[in-house]
Amino acid sequence: MNMKKQKLIRLTLSYIAIFIAVSIVIYPVLWIVGSSFNPGNSLSGSTIIPKNATLKHYQELFDLSSSQYLIWYWNTLKICTITMILSVTMIALMGYSFSRYRFIGRKNGLMTFLILQMIPNFAALIAIYVLAVQTKLIDTHLALILLYTGGLLPMNTWLAKGYFDTIPKELDESARIDGAGHFRIFLQIILPLAKPILAVIALFSFITPFADFILAKVILRSEEKFTLAVGLYNLVAKQFGAEFTKFAAGAVLIAIPISLLFLSLQRYLISGLTAGGTKG
Repeated sequence: MNMKKQKLIRLTLSYIAIFIAVSIVIYPVLWIVGSSFNPGNSLSGSTIIPKNATLKHYQELFDLSSSQYLIWYWNTLKICTITMILSVTMIALMGYSFSRYRFIGRKNGLMTFLILQMIPNFAALIAIYVLAVQTKLIDTHLALILLYTGGLLPMNTWLAKGYFDTIPKELDESARIDGAGHFRIFLQIILPLAKPILAVIALFSFITPFADFILAKVILRSEEKFTLAVGLYNLVAKQFGAEFTKFAAGAVLIAIPISLLFLSLQRYLISGLTAGGTKG
């Protein structure tokens, strides 16, 4: 009986902790969604359940004559997609190379990646800005794509290498005996087995440009080239006429592509994260 009581207490405490954690996560989301349907521009009178719900803010965002939100959305999707493709391709090749081959500078290269991933991009903002000006990449999406891709390489290469280490090398040797070359082994044997970790890297690579504000703010100058983070910031940064409820509506729409990608890759995520951390 004592054991049953202890088990019941542990179970109750676990459910309470889960409920508190879920509430902390969901409450801000519900507040943003509710605010996007509230009339007016101020958050002071907004409620989670609006009394006079309206779609006015969403209509204004989709009105190209008064808002550039759709242009910002397209810019962000373009940057995210290209960054994801480049990052997954480069990280897969680099992770496989560090896992399977022994070459001069291998250990130093891995150590360099380990050190680089400890330094955030915004720590080198001045250097990044000067480099962008010198290369005439200021106010271009190419500069952001290169910065995001370069920033994703160190940490994710380690993650990919750890996953490739879990794939038996006997598969490579068997394929090599059958006459397969290095690229064919990588493309037809290793990559299909590495889908979980590639899905994780793809998700990380896609989310990074969506979540970044600092680099985009430093690099971009023209309003028609803004990403969503910079464009939405301008809605609430005005000294007069800040549009907080329209900002909330724009924030809600940001979650759509990320949610769709997450749901499509969900079956790979857990196995990719856990297996990638078993070996290093």
